[in-house]
Amino acid sequence: MWPPAKASDMTRTDAPVTPPVVLTVAGSDSGGGAGIQADVKTIEACGGFGTSAITSITAQNTTGVQGQHLLPIEQIEAQIEAVTEDFDVAAVKTGMLATSEVINLVVDHAADLPNLVVDPVMVAASGDRLLAAEAENAYETLIAEATVVTPNADEAAVLTGRDIDNPEAAERAGRDLVEMGADSALVKGGHVPGDAVVDTLVTEDEVTTFRHDRIDTEATHGSGCTLSSAIATQLSHGDDLPTAVGSSIDLLASAVRYNVDVGEGPGAVHHLVQTRNDAARHPTSEAVERAVSALIDADVSALVPERGMTVAGATPYAETPDAVAAVEGRITRTIDGIRPNRGVRFGASTTVARALLAGREHDPAVRFAVDCRLTDTIEDALSSLDGPVAAYDPDECPDAVSDDAMSWGVGQAFETSEGTPVAVVGREGVGTSGRVTLLAADADSLVSRVATVHGAVEDST
Repeated sequence: MWPPAKASDMTRTDAPVTPPVVLTVAGSDSGGGAGIQADVKTIEACGGFGTSAITSITAQNTTGVQGQHLLPIEQIEAQIEAVTEDFDVAAVKTGMLATSEVINLVVDHAADLPNLVVDPVMVAASGDRLLAAEAENAYETLIAEATVVTPNADEAAVLTGRDIDNPEAAERAGRDLVEMGADSALVKGGHVPGDAVVDTLVTEDEVTTFRHDRIDTEATHGSGCTLSSAIATQLSHGDDLPTAVGSSIDLLASAVRYNVDVGEGPGAVHHLVQTRNDAARHPTSEAVERAVSALIDADVSALVPERGMTVAGATPYAETPDAVAAVEGRITRTIDGIRPNRGVRFGASTTVARALLAGREHDPAVRFAVDCRLTDTIEDALSSLDGPVAAYDPDECPDAVSDDAMSWGVGQAFETSEGTPVAVVGREGVGTSGRVTLLAADADSLVSRVATVHGAVEDST
């Protein structure tokens, strides 16, 4: 029995936590993807306690803004004061402020707003205007109070008068914003043409750029709100500015890639993507352990390479090898069958983990992989699988990536396969020995595919 039995007049001891408090001053999005709703979700996901002062109520969804209503200025001020008088606010972010009167109100309270992140919201992702034209000039006074101001290229162009069509222009605009009085400026590159998105952080002393691949999606609703809220929350934890910005950009990149497909419009970013991914680590590790046990019980020795076999499983939103659980030291053959050298841990695999991630670039539903030896008999047995088998030639691997030929090959195989391959064959060549990589969306399917190939091999001998 748990909790343990106790006398009827006893109560349980509380165990309070004290997360940093973050205040968002912004508009409400009835669609839940942006505004206050996005801010509070992100703040909580990043380990803060979200509080709010709502400036405006909007009627909007994934298709656009149908209407908006500005709250009375005294009510907005009452919300700010209610929060700052009761809570030890560690950071603040602003979003939709709508009018110069609201902007000036925030300026008046700036002394009580530490780590102030100013997201100069002017236009919604749908193209609907969220800032009165007369309020554009008022932003200069608020920028002067900012720890960091986070405009996209279009907003930076309005604030600085510059055309921003490359990272160099973004840097110049960032310097203009710092000259206006901001401690720093992050000019976001999502609206700047190019295969990569380059975000430019400018302070009085240095320039730092953050580069990541552009994601082919229109589901970016709430991206600016999410990024600025994440930065504010990381600052509230005590992170230095480059660290806070870098980790927040990483979060947003995942949130955009694994966006939430809701509504009739493009959808919204996935504010809780890292929280959900972290929560999946233990179940993923357990799934790999179950797969390993099943393969040991089946004694698939005929498929184990001389160097050993790696079973790997990625969390649902894995982007790097440290989000891939694998057998540490591989599974090896012994006189009594096969055995893992050690247990399962995240980051234990490099080659197979990167190959799995390469496949996920094309189909993120793929989460599990195992590498097997390649013989003529095993290659013939692959025809018994329930999906396409693709192949790559390691000798065609470019020199620039020859030290990671397997992940390059898996990526090539996915590009040329008609449908997601269930197995990828890489014959012996530069940087790799011959191997077969079996892939699946779940651990049970992976085990089933290994058993199918192993059975076919056994039947042929």
